[in-house]
Amino acid sequence: MLAMRVITRSIQDCYAVLGIVHNAWRPVPGSIKDFIAMPRPNLYQSLHTSVISDDGTPFEIQIRTEDMHKIAEEGIAAHWKYKDGAVSAKDEERLAWLRQVVEWQRDVSDPNEFLSTLKIDLYPEEVYVFTPKGKVVVLPREGTPIDFAYTVHTEVGHTCVGAKVNGRMVPLRHKLHSGDIVEIMTQPGHKPRRDWLSVVKSSRARNKIKHWLNIHQRERAIEIGKKLIEKEARKYRVALKDIKDDDIRRVASEYGLGQSEDLMAGIGFGKYSARQVLGRLMPNASATHGEEESTISSVVRRVFGGDHNAIRVVGQGDLLVYRAKCCNPIRGESIAGYVTRGKGVAVHSIHCPNVTNLMYEPERRIDVEWARDESTPIAYPVKITVACDDRFGMLKQITAVISDTKTNIRNIEARTGNGQASVDVIMDIADLKHLENIIAGVRKIPGVHDVQRLQKI
Repeated sequence: MLAMRVITRSIQDCYAVLGIVHNAWRPVPGSIKDFIAMPRPNLYQSLHTSVISDDGTPFEIQIRTEDMHKIAEEGIAAHWKYKDGAVSAKDEERLAWLRQVVEWQRDVSDPNEFLSTLKIDLYPEEVYVFTPKGKVVVLPREGTPIDFAYTVHTEVGHTCVGAKVNGRMVPLRHKLHSGDIVEIMTQPGHKPRRDWLSVVKSSRARNKIKHWLNIHQRERAIEIGKKLIEKEARKYRVALKDIKDDDIRRVASEYGLGQSEDLMAGIGFGKYSARQVLGRLMPNASATHGEEESTISSVVRRVFGGDHNAIRVVGQGDLLVYRAKCCNPIRGESIAGYVTRGKGVAVHSIHCPNVTNLMYEPERRIDVEWARDESTPIAYPVKITVACDDRFGMLKQITAVISDTKTNIRNIEARTGNGQASVDVIMDIADLKHLENIIAGVRKIPGVHDVQRLQKI
């Protein structure tokens, strides 16, 4: 037997059956889960226990009422739909979770992100903590006081400045444990911080923080966008107030945006060039010293970006693009763009560990791709480390493999000890396939144990 489910007539019978089961078989310590007293966030209820059979085989037993079984098998909505009569207070409690799901969907614009947060909420590993008044609050495993604050109320989360756990002051990143009594301290006017996103574990807290950041940063981006377009308009000796709102909305629609505020926010975030937007607003105007400024702009782009021609922003032609130093992507790798204020578009490898943290703001994501024009060869500095035996001629063989592919070596450094060696090589690489060929060749050298690419140089 692997598992058994017992359906009872009442909640009292559930606990009675649990006693009978533990009297018949030895329970596995720590395996009892009471989801009747403390239901899951989606209102799933049942008693779970694991016991050892007479032949020493462990198996699980689930105990629930008929009503609980119907919800577990068919879901909250199905149970409510086929029930006769008016919606009861118990049904309202069950549907409250569905309303919360709808609320999350309003806060999250990316459907994949919404599905991810929903999965977290459906399959959590819970921690049960208490308010000072004894109310039970269910949080995901390793939940923090910030998660607790947002579970109590959104405004409590936004204005949270500190917490006491079991009467002792703790930092906001403190991990809560079942049975903790948590008290939140708030301060009017306090605002959520972006680094909270790396701390919180609950989908509710994460969505509320991101929603607040998106709204307030959007307001700031609109303000910056208006200043940038106004500064650009002065070169044409035109005031922003002289540009008709209909013209701004027309240009916004050309960019696939619904409102003029969306266009200003895009300029403020750096997704759109103020010069390009103004060129569409005033196609016949001529700027003072326009050619000179264009030349200066191209020089700045060339010096700052270095290889900006190798990567382009999809649908844009006048944005500064640079490779992020944390991962140094090379041609052939899958890449993602992230708009940074004042610096242009940072391009990361999609495997970069920073990408997940950077992509919390959908408005600052941008599609980038490797340019198809490869007439001008571009070499990217790439660093690899070789773990190998410390033997005569090893360094010569490594450099020979690299040189045979007509690759320039910028720097090489070796460290030895206990018969082993570690060799770091910085070389000029044309694309991902070029790098893979070198790594495969070095790995074939006798005595080489491993070859790894290092992201940072």
